[in-house]
Amino acid sequence: MHDPATDTIAALATPSGRGGIGVIRLSGERAPAIARQILDDLPAPRHAALCWFHDLERAPLDRGIALYFPGPHSYTGESVIELQAHGGPMVLAALLETALALGARLAEPGEFTRRAYLNGKMDLAQAEAVIDLINSATQTAARAAARTLHGDFSNDIHQLVDALNKLRVHVEAAIDFPDEEIDFLSDPLIEQRLADVTARLAALQRRAGRGQRLRDGMTIVIAGCPNAGKSSLLNRLAGHDAAIVTDRPGTTRDVLREDIELDGLPLRIVDTAGLRDSDDPIEAEGVRRARLALDNADLVLHVVDVTDAATDDVQLPDIPVVVVRNKIDLAHGTPLRAAHAGADEVIDLSALTGEGVGALIELLKRRAGYEADAEGNVIARRRHLDALARAAEHVHRGTRELKAHAAGEIMAEELRLAQQCLGEITGQVTSDRLLGDIFSNFCIGK
Repeated sequence: MHDPATDTIAALATPSGRGGIGVIRLSGERAPAIARQILDDLPAPRHAALCWFHDLERAPLDRGIALYFPGPHSYTGESVIELQAHGGPMVLAALLETALALGARLAEPGEFTRRAYLNGKMDLAQAEAVIDLINSATQTAARAAARTLHGDFSNDIHQLVDALNKLRVHVEAAIDFPDEEIDFLSDPLIEQRLADVTARLAALQRRAGRGQRLRDGMTIVIAGCPNAGKSSLLNRLAGHDAAIVTDRPGTTRDVLREDIELDGLPLRIVDTAGLRDSDDPIEAEGVRRARLALDNADLVLHVVDVTDAATDDVQLPDIPVVVVRNKIDLAHGTPLRAAHAGADEVIDLSALTGEGVGALIELLKRRAGYEADAEGNVIARRRHLDALARAAEHVHRGTRELKAHAAGEIMAEELRLAQQCLGEITGQVTSDRLLGDIFSNFCIGK
């Protein structure tokens, strides 16, 4: 049966459209033979050569640079050819069609990087970091993705797996020699290693949490009654007039999203319609959409007007809420309106003058657990956080059983399951479906 994984693949490795240079990449066993028919001869390994590119009839297509990387010392671990031509769509299309006619097939999305993973050139976390580096929205996120690609995050995972394994070996040795009458609870080495594993796992969860927020950002929904200053706050945070602001209540009728960056932290700020009952079908639809946005928020900024003594009975979902007491420039020394009991924190500011906005920005960064200059920031994904959380739960269960019932067998099994969870991050434990989901998000030439 034919195995597609052994095919020689080809694809455009640079963005489509016109440009100074376009690159056609080939990978696989037949890549050198195909290149010989396109070029006059193969260049020396890892040396750039200026040469003519030909079609099937040996007519010249273009003159450019050819590079040859014999396997296994290449990106994919296979023989790789890169043809750097002028970046005209017709030239690149003709060159790719020639490679396909000579026996290559068009690569699937992410297939080059998938082969690199399958051939042991990188683990799964590093492979994911490739696309995260390409898609980075900030310099901070790009540097963090580069660290993950370099292997920093994976090294932390491997060290934790090694620590779990040492603890597991110690526990299983005690189980295998019951005549020694080892008391699990009084064994200082087990207790010490268990405390170390628990602390390192918690630290890795915090680091991965910061990495996930660097990659995905936080979604912050601005909510409140009409005319409280929600759109003015959005404009102040965005640094430009993203939303229409008037004195008329109910100006905002739809959900307005604005992506901003705070010292390298990506945030999605969502402005919503004022939350109130309305007979106006358009405004009522805006309120409905505002409620949907609230359900998907990481944090809610509940904006209230300190000059309005009316009770704000807005019902908010059970997620973190920061009450923003707005319009303090109009308070004129009068006592500020009290925040509702459900507030996690309270910020006083004026969206009009900017007073207090700096404190809000620092609060947002703190709530994200974000440190712009923190050494060792890495990029992480929600699946990594899920795997770390499950690993932590297994360690917790094992600890509980050990202390409550001296159940060494259960402890050893829970440690094994924790190791398996961590193996999902680097790809030591994986499935074809997971690989398909990950690499389907890559561009074809990567």
